[in-house]
Amino acid sequence: MAAEPQHPPKARTGIVGLDDILIGGLSPGHVYLLEGSPGTGKTTIALQFLLEGAKAGEVGLYITMSETERELRDGAASHGWEIGDGVHVFELVPPENLLDDEHQQSLLYSSDLELGETTKAVFQAIDRSQPARIVIDSLSEIRLLAQSSLRYRRQILAMKHYFAQRGATVLMLDDLTTDSNDKTVHSLAHGVVRLEELTPSYGSERRRLRVIKYRGQSFRGGFHDFIIAKGGVQVFPRLVSGEHRTGFARHVLTSGIGELDALLGGGIEQGSSTLVMGPAGSGKSLLTVQFAVSAAARGEKAALFIFDEELSLLIDRAKLIGIDLDALRASGNLFIEQVDAAELSPGEFAHKVRSRVDHSGVKTVVIDGLNGYQSAMPEENFLILHIHELLQYLNRQGASTFLTLAQHGLVGDMKSPVDVTYLADTIILLRYFEAFGQVRRAISIIKKRFGEHENTIREIRIDSRGLAIGEPLEGFQGILRGTPVLADGDRTRLLKDR
Repeated sequence: MAAEPQHPPKARTGIVGLDDILIGGLSPGHVYLLEGSPGTGKTTIALQFLLEGAKAGEVGLYITMSETERELRDGAASHGWEIGDGVHVFELVPPENLLDDEHQQSLLYSSDLELGETTKAVFQAIDRSQPARIVIDSLSEIRLLAQSSLRYRRQILAMKHYFAQRGATVLMLDDLTTDSNDKTVHSLAHGVVRLEELTPSYGSERRRLRVIKYRGQSFRGGFHDFIIAKGGVQVFPRLVSGEHRTGFARHVLTSGIGELDALLGGGIEQGSSTLVMGPAGSGKSLLTVQFAVSAAARGEKAALFIFDEELSLLIDRAKLIGIDLDALRASGNLFIEQVDAAELSPGEFAHKVRSRVDHSGVKTVVIDGLNGYQSAMPEENFLILHIHELLQYLNRQGASTFLTLAQHGLVGDMKSPVDVTYLADTIILLRYFEAFGQVRRAISIIKKRFGEHENTIREIRIDSRGLAIGEPLEGFQGILRGTPVLADGDRTRLLKDR
């Protein structure tokens, strides 16, 4: 039986998320295209690629035609990097005679002369340093010199053969400023990665990348969010829940409030998702916080991701009902993070949640709320897909997830900004209703996939002593509509002032 061919180790890019998307990195000895409009992060990724090679003892060469060496080094310094001996920078400038007016007027086109001079200078720089990794920045300059598509293709093909003879891994950058529809290099390159920048109507720009082509190699398809921060590019691979299956014993988790657990048929099953719906101010946040606090009290780790409310306000409100979130956070059992939907992409948020589960051992996750999460999405359909993958992933890790969704209106016919009810395993519905001249709150369980639950509607009260759940409201009809009718006064049990 013939032995399987041994493939050389891939050249890592120095970006963990990008290497994950490329299933290990770039196959060595080939030419790759990294394209994107100016400002999308091509130079930063290229520098990380060369610096990662220098760590592995490989010589790198950065051939720059669009930036000066000083600009390149200043850009690296802004990330805290120093371009050392392992990375050579070759600044390609036009020959002096081509800048002379007397030499520009000749029988030969100056572009013919300059293209030949440029190619010769590139090859000489490579021969001098003998690099294992090469970056050429950028192809737009070569395309302008070539003038025609045929000459441009021939020039790139000649360079590809030259690199192949030396076994170098080459990253060509294209800023798409000359002809964004030119796919010449796509057919010649071993792999193509495209960077994109999106500008929403409000908030910071969003960046994403996609692997368009990778010959003979598997990769993670689709768009993947990334950011440029101090320290370089951070890529957040698209979450695929099917890749993360783990085994765990499914236990019933309690809230610490006996009446609420009874309403839920004993509690919430581990590894399930719970959606808490209701109008603004009905107690959704505090109800989900109760489950996180109960988990922390059991010695488990829980995480709160707050979208819709100022974190300090939530902490102060929790103290009013006897819950000290600061003390729980100091104990290390509770993680609290304020999320700004205008500044955070969906991929980055999923990465934050996943990091808490994978690295911090969090088993109870609260996302408050989906209205803010939706603001981070370009379209509603994307929200549903993102939530589906995130919930499936959390469920398969044995983490219990609690989400809140604010419905439009206060009483009567409620409308939800997005329908995610079919994704949740359990749905808790909160409502306002009027009784005896007072506005009161009601709680009911609409859906529960695991086990039985009460079909009753109970009153819920929030005061300085915490959450209190009353007896079933058997004497009212129409509570969920907000204007109930007293059917049997003798059987009505409202919570009394304590």
